[in-house]
Amino acid sequence: MPTRRTLLKAAAVAPVLSQLPLARKAFADAPTAPGIVKPLPGEYFTVRGTNAEANFAALADTGPLTPADRFFVRNHTTTPRLDASDWKLTVWGDGLHRRSPVTFTYGQLRSLPSVTRTAVLECAGNGRSLFTAQQGETVTGTSWTYGAIGAARWRGVRLRDVLHRAGIASDAVAVMPRGLDDEYVTGGVNLGRVRRPLPAAKALDDVILAYEMNGEPLPYDHGHPVRVIAPSWIGIASVKWLGDLQVSASPLASPWTTDYYRLFGAAYPPGGSEPLTRQTLKSGFHLPYGAVLDAGATHRLTGRAWSAYAPVHRVDVSTDGGTRWRRAELLDAPRRGGWVRFTTPWHPRRTGPVTLLSRTTDASGRTQPERTVHNTQGYLFDAVVRHAVTVV
Repeated sequence: MPTRRTLLKAAAVAPVLSQLPLARKAFADAPTAPGIVKPLPGEYFTVRGTNAEANFAALADTGPLTPADRFFVRNHTTTPRLDASDWKLTVWGDGLHRRSPVTFTYGQLRSLPSVTRTAVLECAGNGRSLFTAQQGETVTGTSWTYGAIGAARWRGVRLRDVLHRAGIASDAVAVMPRGLDDEYVTGGVNLGRVRRPLPAAKALDDVILAYEMNGEPLPYDHGHPVRVIAPSWIGIASVKWLGDLQVSASPLASPWTTDYYRLFGAAYPPGGSEPLTRQTLKSGFHLPYGAVLDAGATHRLTGRAWSAYAPVHRVDVSTDGGTRWRRAELLDAPRRGGWVRFTTPWHPRRTGPVTLLSRTTDASGRTQPERTVHNTQGYLFDAVVRHAVTVV
């Protein structure tokens, strides 16, 4: 006999399967944005400059993995259309034994032993707009709500295997991937191509050079032909359209560790925090902000929870602004580096405005705080989200 969990999962999948032909037509007719290749239907994306934010509420029907055509896009410039047959990776720097560059073609990279990792990829600025909307604080940067995130099954080769074949030396301390997209110019200053160093310890641990996403070759917007995947770290560490790797015997820096992706503000030293590495923990409902729900009916609230530190342990939900909390049901087996879907029934009897809350606690004991410490660039918002709805 099927379990309740099995029936819930089947119910979640059935509407998706029944709507596939309509979805294909919607995507075929959908608009695109300058610099982004894939279609961006309005019900699934909000275009933000060179980026496309996924509609978090619309992820309700996507299952544990985010399809590539529903995955958010974070671009500094425009998506390049690179040919895998012409692509090569150059590994160079004084952190190699021979100190002479080593190259790998796409075919050579794919001939190496492969690994598959399911990992959440999240921009460091995901939730940035909530610093202002929820905490009344001014921040700079792209005004992401909650959709600069997605989870995929990535297949590729271990970065450590590539580094060992290239002859990484024992005194190497940093590895800096650099992309093949256009050079980034901001405020009249050319910062060069996107690049950000990884400590050698991280590079030799769980990082992969991915060439597949959810069983298919990487789409153009998501790094084709090869990208970095740095599990649990902020999205900028997972450099797209990889072109070269600098291996260094001394620490490395780039504008993406000095000017960006560190914490500045009153709570931090004058020069800012150390460069950001790991993401944080969050949760959210699959509901539009300001959703209208019927009184006297039972609603099944659903959402997602995740942590970059440890598997999700529990998700607590409040339907009265935080006065009372109850534990939600998890629909997926928690694991490190992934997210879980959660659900709970709610039967509102009174009409009027209501604030819904969800709160993640992970296996390491970390719990979402009521407030995130302010930083001027709006990174790592992890406070419990105050989700306003109206009951009528």
